[in-house]
Amino acid sequence: MKNKFDLVSDDSDHKYRLNNIGGNCFSDTKSAIYKRIMKEWKILEKNLPDTIHVRAYERRIDLLRAVIVGAADTPYHDGLFFFDIQFPSDYPNIPPKFHYHSFGYGLNPNLYPNGRVCLSLLNTYIGKKCESWDPSSSTILQILVSIQGLVLNEKPLFNSPPFRVFKRSFHEKKSRAYMEDVFVLTCYTVVNLIRKPPKNFEDFVKEHFREEVMFFLLHVESM
Repeated sequence: MKNKFDLVSDDSDHKYRLNNIGGNCFSDTKSAIYKRIMKEWKILEKNLPDTIHVRAYERRIDLLRAVIVGAADTPYHDGLFFFDIQFPSDYPNIPPKFHYHSFGYGLNPNLYPNGRVCLSLLNTYIGKKCESWDPSSSTILQILVSIQGLVLNEKPLFNSPPFRVFKRSFHEKKSRAYMEDVFVLTCYTVVNLIRKPPKNFEDFVKEHFREEVMFFLLHVESM
């Protein structure tokens, strides 16, 4: 995909498509929430990193879909992680809703098999006040970057509070085993995405994994 942020029309497989249908606050161009969402769109359009892509919906400005590419040197390396997002009717007083496309896999303490995303910025995890959602300054972009950098990290087991009680060295063996399991589940996720990519990202999924396979084959040939 050339554009990291773009508009699409088909929202038929979106997690929140049946919520807030026909909500007046989202169609009134003079409303505060409409203006705030347009501001969020502009932030995403101008500031998304190359490894995060977002699609907004022409007829449903309260919905977004995002994909995050797993960072190098993590068990999520080059995996694709999809999230469905909805702006609530009283946004930004409360944070947006996030749903992770898990395919039933639990590959991170913050990303549940049922799709729940556990994060201080979403007020779904109890953290420091400075880490919680702030209606005046928090953004969708901030959440996505936090998921990529803080959740999908190189040692995800330590995202879980019980494993932060002692020094990391105390749990290194468990951490390595967890990373191996996470890598396998990431591969399972890849298979599911190839079989049934989320709508409006079909070409992106196909091109992404084609490039990764070609890179792997070229690397092997050069050895």
